[in-house]
Amino acid sequence: MNPFAEIHPALILLIGALFVPLFRGVWRSAWTILLPVLALAAVAALPSPGEGAQWTGWTLRVLPWVNEPLTFLRVDGLSKAFAYIFTINAIAAFVFAFYVKQSGQHVAALIYIGAALGAVFAGDLISLYVFWEVMAVASTFVILARRTEKAKGSAYRYVLIHLLGGLFFLAGLAITVAQTGSIAFDGFDFDTAQNAGTWLILLGFLVNAAAPPFSAWLSDAYPEASVTGGLILSAYTTKTAVYALLRGYEGWEPLIWVGCIMSIYGIIYALLENDMRRILAYSIINQVGFMVCAAGIGGPIAISGATAHAFCHIIYKSLLWMSAGAVLYRVGKSKCTDLGGLYKTMPWTLTFGTIGALAISAVPLTSGFTSKTIILHAAEHEHLFWPWLILEAASAGVFLHAGIKFPYFVFFNQDRGLRPKEAPLSMLLAMGALSFLCLFLGIYPQPLYDILPYHVDYNAWTVPHVIAQAQLLMLSALVFFLFLPMLKRTATISLDTDWFYRKGGDAFYRLADKSLNAINAATSRLFLGKVVNSITNFFESGLPRLACFFMTPIWKLMGHDAAQIEAERHSLFRRSKIGAFPVSITAFFAVILLGLLSLLFKTGK
Repeated sequence: MNPFAEIHPALILLIGALFVPLFRGVWRSAWTILLPVLALAAVAALPSPGEGAQWTGWTLRVLPWVNEPLTFLRVDGLSKAFAYIFTINAIAAFVFAFYVKQSGQHVAALIYIGAALGAVFAGDLISLYVFWEVMAVASTFVILARRTEKAKGSAYRYVLIHLLGGLFFLAGLAITVAQTGSIAFDGFDFDTAQNAGTWLILLGFLVNAAAPPFSAWLSDAYPEASVTGGLILSAYTTKTAVYALLRGYEGWEPLIWVGCIMSIYGIIYALLENDMRRILAYSIINQVGFMVCAAGIGGPIAISGATAHAFCHIIYKSLLWMSAGAVLYRVGKSKCTDLGGLYKTMPWTLTFGTIGALAISAVPLTSGFTSKTIILHAAEHEHLFWPWLILEAASAGVFLHAGIKFPYFVFFNQDRGLRPKEAPLSMLLAMGALSFLCLFLGIYPQPLYDILPYHVDYNAWTVPHVIAQAQLLMLSALVFFLFLPMLKRTATISLDTDWFYRKGGDAFYRLADKSLNAINAATSRLFLGKVVNSITNFFESGLPRLACFFMTPIWKLMGHDAAQIEAERHSLFRRSKIGAFPVSITAFFAVILLGLLSLLFKTGK
């Protein structure tokens, strides 16, 4: 019997993360590599139910108000494909990070990746929500691990946006469960399941997918993380959101146009950007747009295409982040205006980064060509002309900003006299492994096609496909070099949608400060300055006077002379100052109060 059978892969990372601080030096690095290797073995050992079938395990019935149990391990073709690439990428990332000595970052990263695995295997909305929020918290600590002021600021904004997305998700979950009585996460039908709950859940998913106008968190936070942190972050949050969209919102037509907007939006900002890691961050939005569009198209071709593209995207995007991270590690700079001429001393980093750039551009013989073209084929198959045209144009734009611009301005362009050493061996090994996968899956994609949710009878290697893609790429290259004089990098800052909530948040704070604090001040002056003082004066002097007024006739009936009555009055005032009224007088006023209440009660009745 396989020792890994039915072991939840997420638990290996989540529990193993707790032991990271116990190790030191090379043993810590070895431990962090071993954990995702074991998780990959656990994924491979899980049952493969076959196309359209599911296998469930790790169920727990703890909620009395729903009839269904929590399902922590739901296995099918979709979840298993994402789990494969999540664990493969984790192995490469920790090999790349072999030199890192921060145990805190490793702990946060392992919990983050483990929560991502938990999310793709979650079989119900509540389990998904729990892992969703764990991802948000753990990824915030991954950003904070760089320990710079910019990292702290971006982490603060990052967690606020993701808490907002989590609130959308939670509100939608509550509404959906209240209306249906079910926590199942099997997909919402576009024609019958549209309600406030499903739309709110969709909004929460789109926040994590970095769909505009909620996309600025990605380009704001990822480049401020450490060399390893940016690499790890690039692979999980947005792709977990893609998984959730493929699972829950297949065929929701608005997603087609959301994806098209994302694909163009990411290109525009990547072309404007000066920082190499921000270029790659915007490129993530562009690439996720293809997957979101595929989720909106729906059907076996589109879903398998999006899954294949997510698989390949994680590989070549991580490779690009590794290349940029190696440069940042050796040079300490990330702006294109500060870089150039690095091909002379970092040839292997250039070579591997170029392979990633070619793969993201869908150049034939690379993995991007064998995955992205499936999504284009799905749009063509459904006769969606405008989405197909937009995605084709976006493909050309990808070659401009990631295929040419990134390697050109970082490694070539103007030689600024930088002569750093080549990247460390562990970084080169990780980049070499991912480069191999980019080429292997481009030349022989069948192993990837075999793990997709649906069997797709698709062949990227047709003459029309290759010729059309080659023409598109050559045209993009021609445009780049023709307009190269206009693309001179300057130390500029591009305003993104975060400008609105940065400025809006500041304006809201000042408005709240002026209005609410003004109300507080007015209330303080009115009640504390006047009402409370009046009440205090009443109890200090008014109440004793009133008591003397009522008690004087009683004192006379008791035979007190004028001197005795005056003494009683002085005694009453003195006791009132220290709050010690005679019991008889207190009882007298209590009787009067009860009488008044009785009259009011009778009148109201």
